[in-house]
Amino acid sequence: MAGKPKLHYTKGRGKMESIRWLLAAAGVEFEEQFIETKEDLEKLRNDGVLLFQQVPMVEIDGMRMVQTRAILSYTAAKYNLYGKDLKERAWIDMYVEGTTDLMGMIMYLPFQPADTKEKNLALIIERATTRYFPVYEKALKDHGQDYLVGDKLSWADIHLLEAILMTEEWKPDILSAFPLLQAFKGRISNIPTIKKFLQPGSQRKPPTDEKFVAVVRKIFNI
Repeated sequence: MAGKPKLHYTKGRGKMESIRWLLAAAGVEFEEQFIETKEDLEKLRNDGVLLFQQVPMVEIDGMRMVQTRAILSYTAAKYNLYGKDLKERAWIDMYVEGTTDLMGMIMYLPFQPADTKEKNLALIIERATTRYFPVYEKALKDHGQDYLVGDKLSWADIHLLEAILMTEEWKPDILSAFPLLQAFKGRISNIPTIKKFLQPGSQRKPPTDEKFVAVVRKIFNI
């Protein structure tokens, strides 16, 4: 039996968090090797295990995988979370790319100067409520199923729940105009593997705070 996937990243969310979510939702146990100093990152680079000198990096199935999208799509396919055919996969990809765009905006918010943070938060809330969440609300209505694509859980559902919870950390009532998304959040949150990941003590990481921003700036020279 192959060993557990091993995740190489900092002790925060960043680009690795969606990978943690996907593995946890699939019921896969994983190990984490945290990058806590600039030297830790340099060692990985010097050892030649980072294809493009960047993390996240995941050791899985004898590979050292880099590039977030590649890791996620491999994981989704491996654990049957990527639809039943090419058409379903295309829809999953479209939905995932949308949520990735929204989550990217939220991810970088704590790293922005205080004088622009408020303006950018307002933009995130506006985009979430007028560009992204209406798409998913309509998709659930038109599809008439418990899930975004097909009739079973997929990467698209897991990614969307992560995005919803991220936006709610900044605006708790953001789903007030989206009843189908509210119901979706309740359903997907109660899937046993996901419910477990949402409990305290899991490998889910907390929201990024100023202390962690300082650590990241030091490690990555930003």
